[in-house]
Amino acid sequence: MTDLDTLLERCIKEEEEQTAYYDLVLNSKFYIPILEDDVEQPSDEDNVTPVVLEADDKPYMMLFDTEERLRNWADESIKFIVLPGHALVELSTPELYWALNIGTDFQKEFVPEEINWLKDVVKQCQIKASIKEKADL
Repeated sequence: MTDLDTLLERCIKEEEEQTAYYDLVLNSKFYIPILEDDVEQPSDEDNVTPVVLEADDKPYMMLFDTEERLRNWADESIKFIVLPGHALVELSTPELYWALNIGTDFQKEFVPEEINWLKDVVKQCQIKASIKEKADL
């Protein structure tokens, strides 16, 4: 059981745990499967296309909070990149859904409105950090 699993479980039972869960999402690393033909090296994050699967006419980007979960889901060797949640939020497109930890007891769907809310949170943090940085000069 990972920290995200624990907080997701708490979040489901107690709504006031949502803030802690989303904070952890933004600050966690995620393993994202990518299409094989995109890169020679998995570290070439500028030129990759994540695996996006369709379900119920919705595009889902697959995310995993551990490499082991990714490998169990893929059931084979697969290339991937690792990105922090805050970077992932910034790169997401408006119509994209996220499927976190599919195939586990702690899977979660992130809907576009939820991801857009996270984008706003990241922007606000960046603005505050910029203001603080200027004030410290």
